[in-house]
Amino acid sequence: MTAPGYLAVDSGGSGLRVAVGVPGREPSAQRETREPVRTGERGIDPAHLMAQLVPVARALATEAGVAELDTAVVGAAGFASLGDALRAELPGVLARELGVRTLALAADAVTAYVGALGPRPGAVVAAGTGLIAIGTDLTGWRRADGWGHLLGDCGSGAWIGRAGLEAALRAHDGRAGGSAPLLTCAEEQFGPVRGLPGLLYPRTDRAAVLASFAPRVAACAAHDPVAADILRAAAGHMADSAAAVCPADGAPEVAFTGGLFKMGDPLLVPLREELARRLPHARQVPAEGDPLHGSVRIATDLAAGRFTLPGEPALLYVVRTQGD
Repeated sequence: MTAPGYLAVDSGGSGLRVAVGVPGREPSAQRETREPVRTGERGIDPAHLMAQLVPVARALATEAGVAELDTAVVGAAGFASLGDALRAELPGVLARELGVRTLALAADAVTAYVGALGPRPGAVVAAGTGLIAIGTDLTGWRRADGWGHLLGDCGSGAWIGRAGLEAALRAHDGRAGGSAPLLTCAEEQFGPVRGLPGLLYPRTDRAAVLASFAPRVAACAAHDPVAADILRAAAGHMADSAAAVCPADGAPEVAFTGGLFKMGDPLLVPLREELARRLPHARQVPAEGDPLHGSVRIATDLAAGRFTLPGEPALLYVVRTQGD
């Protein structure tokens, strides 16, 4: 067995991603689960999270040859608004079950930020089905959007998909602003568009269904001005959110991360143009890593005593259960 190690977790909509390693090295063992952690009246369910995490963490520690998991970082989707029970229960449970002495609980936006930029001032736009922007000057955090597909997530996959389907329905009706190519795509994917309300409105996963149409919008953008305009508008919304959280002074960095950017140039070209126009003092850089990489970075810095990111209970909550 080696020296004490760390446990890094990314809890998202598709399940857990877990890594174990020794500070100063890349993770030596990783695993994924396929069951998202439940939410209930108390928010994110600590018991359901631990039921999945503890056996995986123990197996990975054995695989990695790590004697103890002194430090743990859990990044969780929904933590900012649904994390009260995690803050109340996880420090004690992780100390008892795994011997964790130092724990950081973080919003997935924070781990996305740290994965993309590390502990440097700047802003990160994280976009997939939803969208959130987060920034820091290293004295505090600022966040923008992330309000869900009914109230926000402007520029997200769900937003782009909904705008594309609206354009399809406009074409179906003969209204201005319609797109015949998007109407064709919508009917190929969903069937006759008259059935869309009945297909979408009862679904609990509406956002994901809407986002599933976003790649069709991107595919049409090269030859359909309506689709291209939707992506330009999405880029504008992303730039709005980035500008709202980016430090106004110094030379901050801006990065974007998440599955939506796999669309490539139809989205990235207008986004880079909008960011250059609205944040001329900021340097656009590629994301260095993903949210799990961010959890690993936080864990490594905590274990090494060089943690410099600002704490804020709803976004990044650090607790030491022993020592210190």
